[in-house]
Amino acid sequence: MDLPLAEATRAEFAHSTTYLNTANCGVVPRSAVAAVRELAEAAGAGVPAGFGDFDRVNGARASFARLVGVDPERVSVGSAVSTHVGLVAASLPPGAEVLCPEGEFASVINPFVVRGDLKVRFAPLESVAGAVGAGTALVALSAVQSADGRKADLAAVRAAATAHGARMLVDATQAAGWLPFDASPYEYTVTGGYKWLLGVRGASYLTVSRKAQDTLTPLHAGWVAAESMWDSTYGPMPQLARGARRFDESPAFLAYHASERALALLERIGIENVHAHDTALAARYRAGLAGLGHEPVPGDSAIVSVPGLADRRPALQAAGIATSARAGLLRASFHLYNTEADVDRLLDALSAS
Repeated sequence: MDLPLAEATRAEFAHSTTYLNTANCGVVPRSAVAAVRELAEAAGAGVPAGFGDFDRVNGARASFARLVGVDPERVSVGSAVSTHVGLVAASLPPGAEVLCPEGEFASVINPFVVRGDLKVRFAPLESVAGAVGAGTALVALSAVQSADGRKADLAAVRAAATAHGARMLVDATQAAGWLPFDASPYEYTVTGGYKWLLGVRGASYLTVSRKAQDTLTPLHAGWVAAESMWDSTYGPMPQLARGARRFDESPAFLAYHASERALALLERIGIENVHAHDTALAARYRAGLAGLGHEPVPGDSAIVSVPGLADRRPALQAAGIATSARAGLLRASFHLYNTEADVDRLLDALSAS
């Protein structure tokens, strides 16, 4: 059953600032902080509980899978989005064309660029679908742009990619957790767990469709990538895991103990409820900006970026209001722990001379 947002925020969040910076890093719920503390204290005490719990890792895997609409066997866990993208980049033959939006986040682009033998082509976000061609092997893009909150027309890109026989890699880092997102239409998705998913750095998720599983080689396979982990700690593994777990990194347990609790909270609240809350706050902010004579980047995202105001970020920070300056824009992002009072405080600060 969905948990009311007011009840959840009272019970789970204790930040003292006006925190409008989830697109940079989320606020960690109290229950997740407690899970990290429990594991760290057990590790410091030298007791078995301090080793880390794979059941917690798999709990986070299953919870994330439910949030993005895929089977848990399609989810691999790791430490960073760029590592997941690197696996996809390594799977492409020399000369393959990768199409990306202009200004896309570096972790989505760099693993392809640094290979040096791929053709990486760029198009404006709004034109990506039309830019897919017969020679395109892969389209790599974010569902929501980090710098300014613009949402990709994923359905149009999917249709174009399918028509030309291209695969898709979608970065859902700035989407999953506030925007209802279905990973199932795409060969690959990658998602950082420390922003809208309320975890900490060290947790990230790769989804791989059944049809695409054999396109990737688990280049960093350790014993956790085996079908039977505990029978594969020494020597070559007898068998890779049958599903996407074959692409797992050895987990950062502190991060996954936190993520298991944080993802469970999001599930209890319901992403549809989070989406309604976050976008209502963003709309209030947009309306207030218009009243102040500022024009944000158009859209209905929970991320709102404003040209010409990036230099206000230090003063806002000094006033206890956390935002970001990205690509020359002042970026504010609204999540489940924010209130109308937070929006109004930011607007009041911006209205001051």
